[in-house]
Amino acid sequence: MRVAFLGNDRWSVAALEALAASTHEVVGVVTAGPKPAGRGNELTPTPVADAARALGLPLAEVDTVKTGPGFKALATTAPEVLAVVAYGELLPPNVLHVPSTAPVNLHFSLLPELRGASPVQTALLLGLERTGVTTIVMDRGLDTGPVILQRPEPIGPADDAGSLGARLAVLGAQTLVESIDMLGAGPVAPRPQDHSLATFATRFTPEDRVLSWSNPARVLVNLCRALSPYPAATTTFRDQGLKVFRAEATFAAGEPGTIVRVDDVGFVVATADGGFRPLEVAPAGRKRMSGADLVHGFRPEVGERLG
Repeated sequence: MRVAFLGNDRWSVAALEALAASTHEVVGVVTAGPKPAGRGNELTPTPVADAARALGLPLAEVDTVKTGPGFKALATTAPEVLAVVAYGELLPPNVLHVPSTAPVNLHFSLLPELRGASPVQTALLLGLERTGVTTIVMDRGLDTGPVILQRPEPIGPADDAGSLGARLAVLGAQTLVESIDMLGAGPVAPRPQDHSLATFATRFTPEDRVLSWSNPARVLVNLCRALSPYPAATTTFRDQGLKVFRAEATFAAGEPGTIVRVDDVGFVVATADGGFRPLEVAPAGRKRMSGADLVHGFRPEVGERLG
């Protein structure tokens, strides 16, 4: 099959590499243009652009495929299948009609569960024990198209967005290639989703990253998992920013937001229900360190407040 690929995210790369190694022909890759990134705000290509160049694939870096040069770059590839992985743009009918066989989206959840922009992070935030990947034939809705294939994946207690997303990217890559194999082999009858069972995973805002001590400790631990390794959950300590990448819930009582215990392995902050022990943090301007290292370097005291 002639396949055109749309993607932007680091989790899109495994699918592009799998397609390039398959029997299918990747006739074009479309991704967003370079954007300022890093401390120097240097123009940086998307991970998909870097991967396409390394694979020697035809590449277009454009602001949108809905109209203009982006749509032209996509349409001129004359694909049989349009493969979309973490592209981040709701595609209109003119784009969905470009492929002669089907537009196929790889989504990182078991649809109709967790439709939307942040399914990996939201699965962790909710404390789910299982998620997975789904391929669908795209329609005009947000992740509403009929299902081609689904593959489940367990979520371990030590998983964060980095580890879980990386596994789903590999599993999804295999599932996407298998789905396109099926489309190439003959007619496929995708299964309609039960829209009454739909849940949603909206994009996290900067405000969503802030640790609110009026929540139970287990909720705050899950928020850290959802936002690690990037961009990380945040609070303040001594009026300076503090990122928290990993934490655990423990027994504690006290005024929410107050340090109630300091020991050789770290410190504990009281929440609305239980204690929150940061295990891996980054104070403002510092590298990541353990909670114990923060205690040894900054000497927090019982009664001090965070946030």
